[in-house]
Amino acid sequence: MEKWVLLVLCSLQMACVGQGIGKINGVSFVASREAIEQQQVKEVLNIHANSAAVMPFGFIREVNNPQITFNTERQWFGETKEGAKQYIEMLHKNGVSVMMKPQLWISKGVFTGKLKMDTEEHWQQLEKSYHDFIMTYARLAAENKVDILCIGTELEQFVLARPKFWNTLIGEIRQIYTGKLTYASNWDEFERVPFWERLDFIGVDAYFPLSEAKTPTVKELVKGWKPWKIKMATLSTEKKKPVLFTEYGYRSMDYTAKKPWLVDRTEEQPNMISQVNCKKAIYDEFWSEEWFAGGYVWKWFADHENAGGENDNRFTPQNKPSLQVIRENYKKYSE
Repeated sequence: MEKWVLLVLCSLQMACVGQGIGKINGVSFVASREAIEQQQVKEVLNIHANSAAVMPFGFIREVNNPQITFNTERQWFGETKEGAKQYIEMLHKNGVSVMMKPQLWISKGVFTGKLKMDTEEHWQQLEKSYHDFIMTYARLAAENKVDILCIGTELEQFVLARPKFWNTLIGEIRQIYTGKLTYASNWDEFERVPFWERLDFIGVDAYFPLSEAKTPTVKELVKGWKPWKIKMATLSTEKKKPVLFTEYGYRSMDYTAKKPWLVDRTEEQPNMISQVNCKKAIYDEFWSEEWFAGGYVWKWFADHENAGGENDNRFTPQNKPSLQVIRENYKKYSE
Protein backbone atom coordinates (compact mmCIF):
# COMPACT_ATOMS: atom_id res chain seq x y z
CA MET A 1 0.00 0.00 0.00
CA GLU A 2 2.76 2.46 0.94
CA LYS A 3 4.55 1.87 -2.39
CA TRP A 4 1.32 2.49 -4.31
CA VAL A 5 0.64 5.72 -2.41
CA LEU A 6 4.16 6.96 -3.10
CA LEU A 7 3.62 6.33 -6.81
CA VAL A 8 0.40 8.34 -6.65
CA LEU A 9 2.20 11.17 -4.87
CA CYS A 10 4.96 11.19 -7.44
CA SER A 11 2.57 11.20 -10.37
CA LEU A 12 0.56 14.05 -8.89
CA GLN A 13 3.71 16.02 -8.21
CA MET A 14 4.92 15.52 -11.77
CA ALA A 15 1.56 16.68 -13.09
CA CYS A 16 1.93 19.89 -11.12
CA VAL A 17 5.44 20.80 -12.26
CA GLY A 18 5.50 24.13 -14.05
CA GLN A 19 1.85 24.88 -13.33
CA GLY A 20 0.73 27.96 -11.40
CA ILE A 21 -1.81 26.12 -9.28
CA GLY A 22 -4.15 28.47 -7.43
CA LYS A 23 -4.41 27.60 -3.74
CA ILE A 24 -6.25 28.87 -0.71
CA ASN A 25 -3.51 31.09 0.73
CA GLY A 26 -5.09 32.00 4.03
CA VAL A 27 -4.55 33.68 7.37
CA SER A 28 -6.35 32.92 10.62
CA PHE A 29 -7.65 36.42 11.39
CA VAL A 30 -7.74 36.78 15.17
CA ALA A 31 -10.75 38.53 16.66
CA SER A 32 -9.94 41.92 18.18
CA ARG A 33 -11.69 44.35 20.52
CA GLU A 34 -12.68 46.73 17.71
CA ALA A 35 -13.82 46.82 14.09
CA ILE A 36 -11.12 46.34 11.48
CA GLU A 37 -10.10 49.07 9.05
CA GLN A 38 -8.76 49.19 5.51
CA GLN A 39 -5.11 49.40 6.54
CA GLN A 40 -5.44 46.20 8.55
CA VAL A 41 -6.81 44.34 5.54
CA LYS A 42 -4.10 45.87 3.36
CA GLU A 43 -1.49 44.06 5.46
CA VAL A 44 -3.19 40.77 4.58
CA LEU A 45 -3.07 41.69 0.90
CA ASN A 46 0.61 42.59 1.21
CA ILE A 47 1.51 38.93 1.74
CA HIS A 48 -0.64 37.83 -1.22
CA ALA A 49 -3.17 36.08 1.02
CA ASN A 50 -6.43 35.46 -0.83
CA SER A 51 -8.50 34.12 2.07
CA ALA A 52 -9.01 34.67 5.79
CA ALA A 53 -10.58 32.60 8.54
CA VAL A 54 -13.02 34.67 10.62
CA MET A 55 -13.38 33.14 14.07
CA PRO A 56 -16.27 34.12 16.36
CA PHE A 57 -16.16 32.34 19.72
CA GLY A 58 -18.43 30.48 22.09
CA PHE A 59 -17.42 29.73 25.68
CA ILE A 60 -17.92 26.73 27.98
CA ARG A 61 -17.23 26.81 31.71
CA GLU A 62 -16.22 23.18 32.22
CA VAL A 63 -15.30 20.25 29.98
CA ASN A 64 -18.54 18.45 30.92
CA ASN A 65 -20.77 21.55 30.91
CA PRO A 66 -23.32 21.48 28.07
CA GLN A 67 -24.03 25.21 27.87
CA ILE A 68 -22.30 27.35 25.24
CA THR A 69 -22.33 31.11 25.80
CA PHE A 70 -21.86 33.18 22.65
CA ASN A 71 -22.62 36.48 20.95
CA THR A 72 -22.79 38.47 24.17
CA GLU A 73 -21.95 42.09 24.98
CA ARG A 74 -19.14 40.90 27.26
CA GLN A 75 -17.17 39.43 24.35
CA TRP A 76 -14.68 41.23 22.18
CA PHE A 77 -16.22 42.77 19.07
CA GLY A 78 -14.56 40.32 16.67
CA GLU A 79 -15.85 37.33 18.66
CA THR A 80 -19.50 38.29 18.10
CA LYS A 81 -21.92 37.98 15.22
CA GLU A 82 -21.76 41.73 14.56
CA GLY A 83 -17.97 41.64 14.56
CA ALA A 84 -17.79 38.63 12.27
CA LYS A 85 -20.13 40.37 9.82
CA GLN A 86 -17.99 43.50 9.78
CA TYR A 87 -14.83 41.47 9.21
CA ILE A 88 -16.46 39.56 6.34
CA GLU A 89 -17.66 42.75 4.68
CA MET A 90 -14.22 44.38 4.88
CA LEU A 91 -12.42 41.29 3.60
CA HIS A 92 -14.88 40.77 0.74
CA LYS A 93 -14.60 44.45 -0.20
CA ASN A 94 -10.90 43.79 -0.80
CA GLY A 95 -11.41 40.60 -2.77
CA VAL A 96 -10.39 38.31 0.09
CA SER A 97 -12.49 35.15 0.43
CA VAL A 98 -13.63 34.02 3.88
CA MET A 99 -13.83 30.81 5.85
CA MET A 100 -16.27 31.20 8.72
CA LYS A 101 -14.74 29.20 11.58
CA PRO A 102 -16.80 29.44 14.81
CA GLN A 103 -14.74 28.03 17.68
CA LEU A 104 -15.23 26.99 21.29
CA TRP A 105 -13.10 27.99 24.25
CA ILE A 106 -13.29 25.87 27.40
CA SER A 107 -12.39 27.64 30.64
CA LYS A 108 -8.70 27.52 31.60
CA GLY A 109 -7.75 26.50 28.08
CA VAL A 110 -8.82 22.86 28.36
CA PHE A 111 -8.38 21.15 24.99
CA THR A 112 -11.69 21.09 23.10
CA GLY A 113 -11.05 17.53 21.94
CA LYS A 114 -11.85 16.45 25.50
CA LEU A 115 -15.35 17.96 25.48
CA LYS A 116 -17.51 15.07 26.66
CA MET A 117 -20.74 14.84 28.65
CA ASP A 118 -21.36 12.50 31.57
CA THR A 119 -25.08 11.84 31.00
CA GLU A 120 -27.47 11.46 28.08
CA GLU A 121 -29.38 14.51 29.32
CA HIS A 122 -26.23 16.62 29.18
CA TRP A 123 -25.38 15.32 25.70
CA GLN A 124 -28.79 16.42 24.47
CA GLN A 125 -28.33 19.83 26.08
CA LEU A 126 -24.91 20.21 24.46
CA GLU A 127 -26.34 19.24 21.08
CA LYS A 128 -29.04 21.88 21.35
CA SER A 129 -26.59 24.54 22.48
CA TYR A 130 -24.06 23.68 19.77
CA HIS A 131 -26.82 23.59 17.15
CA ASP A 132 -27.87 27.13 18.11
CA PHE A 133 -24.23 28.27 18.03
CA ILE A 134 -23.36 26.86 14.61
CA MET A 135 -26.67 27.66 12.93
CA THR A 136 -26.34 31.30 14.02
CA TYR A 137 -23.11 31.52 12.05
CA ALA A 138 -24.32 29.29 9.22
CA ARG A 139 -27.11 31.81 8.60
CA LEU A 140 -24.58 34.66 8.74
CA ALA A 141 -22.37 32.78 6.28
CA ALA A 142 -25.31 32.27 3.93
CA GLU A 143 -26.43 35.90 4.14
CA ASN A 144 -22.94 37.18 3.41
CA LYS A 145 -22.00 34.62 0.75
CA VAL A 146 -19.08 33.25 2.75
CA ASP A 147 -17.03 30.81 0.69
CA ILE A 148 -16.35 28.11 3.32
CA LEU A 149 -18.04 27.24 6.61
CA CYS A 150 -16.15 25.18 9.17
CA ILE A 151 -18.69 23.28 11.28
CA GLY A 152 -16.41 22.56 14.22
CA THR A 153 -12.80 22.67 15.44
CA GLU A 154 -10.97 19.84 17.23
CA LEU A 155 -14.01 18.21 18.86
CA GLU A 156 -13.01 14.56 18.66
CA GLN A 157 -14.92 13.17 21.67
CA PHE A 158 -18.08 15.04 20.67
CA VAL A 159 -17.78 13.88 17.05
CA LEU A 160 -17.15 10.22 17.87
CA ALA A 161 -19.81 9.98 20.58
CA ARG A 162 -22.66 11.65 18.65
CA PRO A 163 -22.42 10.82 14.92
CA LYS A 164 -26.19 11.08 14.39
CA PHE A 165 -26.19 14.65 15.65
CA TRP A 166 -23.39 15.68 13.31
CA ASN A 167 -24.99 14.10 10.26
CA THR A 168 -28.30 15.82 11.04
CA LEU A 169 -26.50 19.13 11.61
CA ILE A 170 -24.73 18.91 8.25
CA GLY A 171 -28.08 18.28 6.55
CA GLU A 172 -29.66 21.32 8.21
CA ILE A 173 -26.73 23.54 7.27
CA ARG A 174 -26.95 22.40 3.63
CA GLN A 175 -30.58 23.56 3.54
CA ILE A 176 -29.64 27.20 4.16
CA TYR A 177 -25.99 27.47 3.11
CA THR A 178 -24.75 26.70 -0.40
CA GLY A 179 -21.02 27.29 0.08
CA LYS A 180 -18.33 24.73 0.87
CA LEU A 181 -18.22 22.84 4.17
CA THR A 182 -15.33 21.50 6.21
CA TYR A 183 -14.50 20.41 9.76
CA ALA A 184 -11.17 21.26 11.43
CA SER A 185 -9.87 17.96 12.78
CA ASN A 186 -6.90 17.86 15.10
CA TRP A 187 -3.68 16.48 13.58
CA ASP A 188 -4.13 13.12 15.38
CA GLU A 189 -7.89 12.94 14.69
CA PHE A 190 -8.34 13.31 10.92
CA GLU A 191 -8.38 9.58 10.10
CA ARG A 192 -11.28 8.91 12.49
CA VAL A 193 -13.77 11.62 11.45
CA PRO A 194 -16.88 9.69 10.28
CA PHE A 195 -18.52 12.26 7.99
CA TRP A 196 -15.87 13.39 5.49
CA GLU A 197 -18.02 12.11 2.61
CA ARG A 198 -20.65 14.73 3.45
CA LEU A 199 -18.24 17.68 3.42
CA ASP A 200 -16.26 19.41 0.67
CA PHE A 201 -12.81 19.48 2.27
CA ILE A 202 -10.94 17.22 4.67
CA GLY A 203 -9.95 19.86 7.20
CA VAL A 204 -6.80 19.34 9.26
CA ASP A 205 -5.22 21.51 11.94
CA ALA A 206 -1.70 20.55 10.91
CA TYR A 207 0.32 20.56 14.12
CA PHE A 208 2.09 17.29 13.36
CA PRO A 209 5.27 16.40 15.30
CA LEU A 210 8.06 16.41 12.72
CA SER A 211 11.45 16.67 14.43
CA GLU A 212 13.05 16.70 17.88
CA ALA A 213 15.88 18.96 16.76
CA LYS A 214 16.41 22.36 18.38
CA THR A 215 16.66 23.98 14.95
CA PRO A 216 15.47 21.41 12.40
CA THR A 217 16.67 21.73 8.83
CA VAL A 218 14.26 21.76 5.89
CA LYS A 219 15.57 18.32 4.92
CA GLU A 220 14.83 16.93 8.39
CA LEU A 221 11.35 18.44 8.34
CA VAL A 222 10.55 17.02 4.90
CA LYS A 223 11.54 13.59 6.22
CA GLY A 224 9.28 14.12 9.22
CA TRP A 225 6.37 15.00 6.95
CA LYS A 226 6.62 11.81 4.86
CA PRO A 227 4.41 9.41 6.93
CA TRP A 228 1.77 12.08 7.60
CA LYS A 229 1.69 13.13 3.97
CA ILE A 230 1.11 9.56 2.84
CA LYS A 231 -1.80 9.17 5.27
CA MET A 232 -3.44 12.40 4.12
CA ALA A 233 -2.97 11.60 0.44
CA THR A 234 -4.47 8.14 1.00
CA LEU A 235 -7.49 9.56 2.81
CA SER A 236 -7.97 12.18 0.10
CA THR A 237 -8.00 9.44 -2.53
CA GLU A 238 -10.40 7.24 -0.54
CA LYS A 239 -12.87 10.03 0.22
CA LYS A 240 -12.40 11.87 -3.10
CA LYS A 241 -12.00 15.14 -1.19
CA PRO A 242 -9.11 17.62 -1.15
CA VAL A 243 -7.21 18.25 2.09
CA LEU A 244 -7.35 21.77 3.54
CA PHE A 245 -5.09 22.86 6.38
CA THR A 246 -7.73 24.71 8.42
CA GLU A 247 -4.80 25.78 10.60
CA TYR A 248 -1.07 25.45 10.16
CA GLY A 249 1.82 27.17 11.85
CA TYR A 250 4.85 26.95 14.10
CA ARG A 251 6.11 29.00 16.97
CA SER A 252 9.34 30.93 16.48
CA MET A 253 11.18 29.02 19.18
CA ASP A 254 13.61 26.19 19.85
CA TYR A 255 12.19 22.69 19.26
CA THR A 256 9.12 24.13 17.53
CA ALA A 257 8.57 21.02 15.37
CA LYS A 258 8.70 18.61 18.32
CA LYS A 259 5.28 19.50 19.73
CA PRO A 260 3.91 22.24 17.44
CA TRP A 261 0.63 22.49 19.34
CA LEU A 262 2.21 23.83 22.55
CA VAL A 263 0.96 27.19 23.77
CA ASP A 264 2.75 27.38 27.14
CA ARG A 265 4.15 30.87 27.61
CA THR A 266 7.20 29.51 29.45
CA GLU A 267 8.43 27.48 26.46
CA GLU A 268 11.77 27.73 24.65
CA GLN A 269 13.77 30.76 23.53
CA PRO A 270 12.88 32.66 20.32
CA ASN A 271 14.29 30.94 17.25
CA MET A 272 13.45 32.59 13.94
CA ILE A 273 15.40 30.12 11.80
CA SER A 274 13.34 27.22 13.13
CA GLN A 275 10.07 28.92 12.15
CA VAL A 276 11.46 29.83 8.72
CA ASN A 277 12.56 26.27 8.00
CA CYS A 278 9.20 24.86 9.09
CA LYS A 279 7.41 27.24 6.73
CA LYS A 280 9.71 26.38 3.84
CA ALA A 281 9.18 22.65 4.36
CA ILE A 282 5.38 22.82 4.49
CA TYR A 283 5.18 24.86 1.27
CA ASP A 284 7.69 22.62 -0.49
CA GLU A 285 5.81 19.48 0.51
CA PHE A 286 2.17 20.46 0.03
CA TRP A 287 1.40 23.54 -2.02
CA SER A 288 2.17 21.91 -5.39
CA GLU A 289 0.00 18.83 -4.75
CA GLU A 290 -3.27 18.57 -6.67
CA TRP A 291 -5.04 16.85 -3.76
CA PHE A 292 -4.10 19.71 -1.44
CA ALA A 293 -6.35 22.80 -1.38
CA GLY A 294 -4.21 25.20 0.68
CA GLY A 295 -4.35 26.46 4.23
CA TYR A 296 -4.71 29.16 6.88
CA VAL A 297 -1.58 30.21 8.75
CA TRP A 298 -1.97 30.50 12.53
CA LYS A 299 -2.25 33.26 13.46
CA TRP A 300 -2.75 36.83 12.20
CA PHE A 301 -3.48 39.83 14.43
CA ALA A 302 -5.32 42.90 13.17
CA ASP A 303 -2.75 45.23 14.77
CA HIS A 304 0.04 44.17 12.41
CA GLU A 305 2.45 46.93 13.39
CA ASN A 306 2.63 45.75 17.00
CA ALA A 307 2.26 41.99 16.44
CA GLY A 308 5.05 39.46 16.69
CA GLY A 309 8.58 40.72 16.17
CA GLU A 310 11.95 39.04 16.63
CA ASN A 311 11.68 38.84 20.44
CA ASP A 312 8.37 36.98 20.20
CA ASN A 313 8.34 33.18 20.34
CA ARG A 314 4.62 32.77 19.60
CA PHE A 315 2.87 31.44 16.49
CA THR A 316 2.34 34.63 14.54
CA PRO A 317 4.77 35.20 11.64
CA GLN A 318 4.11 38.94 11.71
CA ASN A 319 7.24 41.12 11.66
CA LYS A 320 9.45 38.04 11.60
CA PRO A 321 11.68 36.53 8.89
CA SER A 322 9.14 33.78 8.16
CA LEU A 323 6.72 36.41 6.86
CA GLN A 324 8.83 36.77 3.73
CA VAL A 325 8.65 33.00 3.18
CA ILE A 326 4.86 33.17 3.35
CA ARG A 327 4.76 36.18 1.01
CA GLU A 328 6.92 34.49 -1.61
CA ASN A 329 4.97 31.25 -1.59
CA TYR A 330 1.54 32.85 -1.47
CA LYS A 331 2.53 34.93 -4.49
CA LYS A 332 3.80 31.82 -6.27
CA TYR A 333 0.60 29.87 -5.68
CA SER A 334 -1.92 32.67 -6.17
CA GLU A 335 -4.79 32.46 -8.66
